[in-house]
Amino acid sequence: MAQARGVLKPVSKRSLAAEVFAQLRDHILEGTLEAGEALPAERTLAEQLQVNRGAVREGLKRLEQAGLVAIQQGGATRVLDYKRTAGLEILASMMVRADGTVDTAIARGVLELRTQLAPIVAKLCTERAKEDVHTRLTAIVREMQASRGDLPTLQRLALDFWAAMVDGTENVALELAFNSLASTYSGVLDQFTQILATEVGAVDDFEALVEAVIGQQPKRAASKATQIVSRGAQAIEGVLAALDTVQQGMQGAKGGAKP
Repeated sequence: MAQARGVLKPVSKRSLAAEVFAQLRDHILEGTLEAGEALPAERTLAEQLQVNRGAVREGLKRLEQAGLVAIQQGGATRVLDYKRTAGLEILASMMVRADGTVDTAIARGVLELRTQLAPIVAKLCTERAKEDVHTRLTAIVREMQASRGDLPTLQRLALDFWAAMVDGTENVALELAFNSLASTYSGVLDQFTQILATEVGAVDDFEALVEAVIGQQPKRAASKATQIVSRGAQAIEGVLAALDTVQQGMQGAKGGAKP
């Protein structure tokens, strides 16, 4: 692939290594650069991207750390099958494409994962959480009660609430998964404020969930957690369905346009 099939373009100078990483990452995730394909040599990439070789080297290192490429010393750098080698941290990049459109299938996958994890987190937190977590949850709910109607604040507090719940599970794997989901969510936080109003505004349900956790009622806690996140899931699904219609219409318009 001597010229990377013309898919690469000069990058901006604000953060060269980050731009190199982002551009190559997007092409890998979109399939323009396929699994098993060798990237051009470092010198060639630097010429195509119009950056120094140090920026290319650092960008490739970030791609390797993300599980998107394999760098062979003295050999070619090859694209990996990210579905087999990457982690949850790439979800945000996959959900919003380089052209600004949303991959609704990925968004639904994130939504499904969130919905399935919530009752598991609630059950484990109920069974394992110590008094310090109970204190945190109680304090957060009090803040939520004092912030009724203030959606941006409630949204932030809801994230704090679930972070405390996950801490209460004492499960590192769940904590890391939550970190990735929270990072993905934070990228669209402002856009989701109104959409998630029915979820984050249900302060009484958050209070009931805390009561179940402190009262050692895992089944009730799991049920309340499901009830809370299902509200948001329903609202988000409505938005995704509308996005499907809009984006399909845009694709149809492009396909029908005369060259």
